[in-house]
Amino acid sequence: MTTLLFKNASVVNEGHVVETDVLIENGRISQIARDISAPAAADCRVIDATGKHLLPGMIDDQVHFREPGFPKKGTIATESKAAVAGGITTYMEMPNVNPPTTTLEALEEKYQRASQSSHANYAFYLGATNDNIDEVRRLDPNAACGVKVFMGASTGNMLVNDPETLNAIFADCPTLIATHCEDTPMINELEGIYREKYGDDVPIDAHAHIRSKEACLKSSQLAVNLAKKHGTRLHVLHLTTEDELYQFEPAKTLEALQQKQITAEACVHHLFFNRDDYDSKGTLIKCNPAIKEAHHQQALIQAVKDGVIDVIATDHAPHTFEEKQNTYFNAPAGLPLVQHALQVALEFYHRGIFDLPLVVQKVAHAPAVRYQVKERGFVREGYWADLVLVDLNQTQTVSQENLFYQCQWSPFDGHTFGSSIEMTLVNGEVAFEHGQHSEKRYSTRLAFDRS
Repeated sequence: MTTLLFKNASVVNEGHVVETDVLIENGRISQIARDISAPAAADCRVIDATGKHLLPGMIDDQVHFREPGFPKKGTIATESKAAVAGGITTYMEMPNVNPPTTTLEALEEKYQRASQSSHANYAFYLGATNDNIDEVRRLDPNAACGVKVFMGASTGNMLVNDPETLNAIFADCPTLIATHCEDTPMINELEGIYREKYGDDVPIDAHAHIRSKEACLKSSQLAVNLAKKHGTRLHVLHLTTEDELYQFEPAKTLEALQQKQITAEACVHHLFFNRDDYDSKGTLIKCNPAIKEAHHQQALIQAVKDGVIDVIATDHAPHTFEEKQNTYFNAPAGLPLVQHALQVALEFYHRGIFDLPLVVQKVAHAPAVRYQVKERGFVREGYWADLVLVDLNQTQTVSQENLFYQCQWSPFDGHTFGSSIEMTLVNGEVAFEHGQHSEKRYSTRLAFDRS
């Protein structure tokens, strides 16, 4: 295995930014100190990281890589390559594929696929349905990152809307539940009203009203109440409204986060875009739940700062460019995000809104703590060396020529980010450097510490 020595790196970790050296041996961080000498017995590559920032790799707890079933949209290989190029070293992938990941057999089959093709470390959710409660009960807590419950209909047909089933899932689930919270009957009613008024030519910015704040609030209230009733570990995915935030307790420190039963997440596109952006982006930023008005966006940003929102993730969900060119009802919801998610989060640093330790807490430390990931998510001696070297002074402009997605488009096309990803390490090996991927893969199945 490769031995690496980073010299003079500005390491962002656990609330601090410290200039130090970092030695990596046998895939792990073996020493963090000033003035480390390269091991005499090792063929050690020394990397001058002066002026650069070394961060723990992003752990993305919500992606849709579309395999099996939708190879034109994305595969584990293509989307994990894009993730690594964006500084994401670990991802947790959703079950709404074809066939859906709703049995333990399908779950294990996905792990087998990833073992052959993934460029980043991986874990998968078991999907809940109205009729697979026995599979949920049989799940080994260490065999999945969590159980995904679609409490609102989205891409795929995995809506869980039977009250008795929902109650049983929250009562008997042996691990963390992650929820998509929108009330489908409320959305269907608004879709009917808009269709009656506009026919098929519903304006795209109506999406913020059709997938309404009321629909989000009603559903997340149900999830939170069920979790409180049964003592379930609940993680509410992709919040989009100011109205929902009152349900979640602030936790600014990792110690406080460890004590939380119920946590919340925001996604990079809901922090970056608002309803005004539909004018220029159109259906390219159609997603569920919807990007909403600027005051909701600002409330989410403040909630990240206040510790009410614990995790920043992506909900990466690619579709082909041709599919996204359809009219409102026919354009699918979802957008590709993993390649630029960390750069989006760092934009808030460049704007003076987040400091670097806050960014790292939300994208790496907090998901590691919340999902009980073993020995990842921090720059600590003995931990796996999942790291990303960032140049905060080197801009990067997004273009189709520098994308790695299967779908070959990005909602950030033409945008210039204030930072660039110089190098990504997966398990102590250089997986991506200066725009190029390694010919080898170094990923592994994620391990959890849930004893």
